[in-house]
Amino acid sequence: MIFYFSGTGNSQLAAKQIAAQLGDELISINQCLKTGGEKKSFLSEQPLVFVGPTYAWQMPKVMEQWIRDTTFEGNPNAYFILTCGGSIGNASAYAKKLCEQKKLRFLGLAPVAMPNNYVALSNTPDEAECAAILEKAEKQIATLGALIQKEEQFPNAGISLKDKIISGPVNALYYPLLVRDKGFSASDACTSCGKCALRCPLNNIHMSNGKPVWNGNCTHCMACIGGCPAEAIEYKSASKGNRRYYIMED
Repeated sequence: MIFYFSGTGNSQLAAKQIAAQLGDELISINQCLKTGGEKKSFLSEQPLVFVGPTYAWQMPKVMEQWIRDTTFEGNPNAYFILTCGGSIGNASAYAKKLCEQKKLRFLGLAPVAMPNNYVALSNTPDEAECAAILEKAEKQIATLGALIQKEEQFPNAGISLKDKIISGPVNALYYPLLVRDKGFSASDACTSCGKCALRCPLNNIHMSNGKPVWNGNCTHCMACIGGCPAEAIEYKSASKGNRRYYIMED
């Protein structure tokens, strides 16, 4: 069973490829978060595969918490794939600890380099470079899928002191210092389509007088700013001029 959390589509694309390769069921964590309700339980005969982006050199906190709050039965083998624009640091150590707490068998965490999507604070590669990155990622994902199919361990990568620092203390500071929605706003280019509210996995956006309003529970997934068809959403002045990136299938 393949579970994914995705803001602009990188992780969704990877998860869909894995699901097609394995002939396995695909579950959107985004949709599970949006619908809320009682804790969910899943029964899977095949390994559990968790796919998500990298937030400050770890899996997103909302994804981790959803895994904690969810019951998994059947095959206990668990794999993690994190899409990233660069390094994932020591993310594997935290995924392994999570598996121990959930009584799952950790079979590894692998990074897959994909186009940078953090348009609120940085630029996205141009279309040609994005296409080249995605083509390379497709081959890497296929290799990981073959390992999952055989239920073999992902290769272990060496972990440096820097990796431990950026996934540890730096990650702990990242959320309180940077992950907030007060900087988001919509310009007069907004068409009141409401797609930002519909796409927000945390139901953190509502429409008021035809404009989006952010409610204070943001995880910086970039679904709103990246997917706005009118490019009307900005994050302070940091996003101005940055190329938008959104390949998510709604």
